[in-house]
Amino acid sequence: MARKYSRKASADVERAMKKRKAGTLKSGRSGRKVKSRKQAIAIGLSEARAKGRKVPKKASKKRKASKKKAKKSKR
Repeated sequence: MARKYSRKASADVERAMKKRKAGTLKSGRSGRKVKSRKQAIAIGLSEARAKGRKVPKKASKKRKASKKKAKKSKR
C-alpha cells in the first residue's frame, strides 16, 4: 500500500511538534502559543499542503449538514 503522506510532509509535522514542545509554535492570526498536540499536527500538515507536499485533503464537514437536514424534516 502506498504512503498516505510523503516523507517531507512527515518532516514538516515533526518540525511543528518540536516547536510545540519547545513552546515556540504559534497559531494563525492570534499568535497564541499552541499547547494542543492535535493542533500542532494540523499546523504541520497545513504548512506541508502550502509547500505542495503529498498530503490528503482536509476532511469535509458532511455530518453536520446531514444532521441539520434530519432536524428540519422532523419539524
